[in-house]
Amino acid sequence: MEWAPAEEFETPQGTVRWAAFGSGDPVVLVHGTPYSSYLWRDIAPAMARTRKVYVFDHLGFGRSDRCGGQDLSLAAHARNFAGLLGHWGLSRPSVVAHDIGGAVALRTLLLEGAGYRDLTLFDAVSGGEWERGLFRLILEHPDVFRGLPDYAHEALVVSHLRHATHVGLRPEALDAYAAPWRGAAGQAAFYRQYSQIRQADTAEYEHLLRDLTLPVRLIWGREDRILPPEYAEWLHARLPHAELHWIENAGHLLQEDAPARLLSLLTAEFTATGG
Repeated sequence: MEWAPAEEFETPQGTVRWAAFGSGDPVVLVHGTPYSSYLWRDIAPAMARTRKVYVFDHLGFGRSDRCGGQDLSLAAHARNFAGLLGHWGLSRPSVVAHDIGGAVALRTLLLEGAGYRDLTLFDAVSGGEWERGLFRLILEHPDVFRGLPDYAHEALVVSHLRHATHVGLRPEALDAYAAPWRGAAGQAAFYRQYSQIRQADTAEYEHLLRDLTLPVRLIWGREDRILPPEYAEWLHARLPHAELHWIENAGHLLQEDAPARLLSLLTAEFTATGG
């Protein structure tokens, strides 16, 4: 399907593009890397039957501006998210965040002064020792990755996307996720954003996690190979009041591996204890 958020929000380093659907209590869906708001193409319309749903592409991703010199750190993404919430006039929306979107949502809440009605994090970067795997290699060898031949870069991107799923991606979805990172400009953008995502930006708020009192829901794919289940357990230990739900036979990309089960949890009322 064609997915092209067309509304614009100007930041000092470029335009963030966004879209909104439906009406009712607001909920904001926050994507991670190396994805875009395309990740929510099935979830957002379904949630929009009863809520006003906001989606956006982080600066440097999807349809938002991508260029050299941009600050694409988690701290910068959080400042942009806080600005977007102000632009939308949202003081206490529900927030749903995936992958590094979790760290962005948490920084925005804990360090940027935003307020949420409730927060759902699934298969999300939150804290602890998460600089691993591809992240670590890119940080240690940035020039090697930037200099990869185009065919090698394409193979790396496609393999990384496939690694995030347990059941596999449909060809059209795989192509849509890979498209922004193709070509010389796409390759530069891919490693530009990865080389700026640092664990130090989550360490800054870790001590504040125990102070959270708003309703929190944690959802995790049992077969997540990007952020395995111990990352959910690490976060739940610091947010003991949070619900924790496991989705069996699903990996990091619940939107692709288990969209119906994910949607049923995203549209459920918050409870005192998790599943």
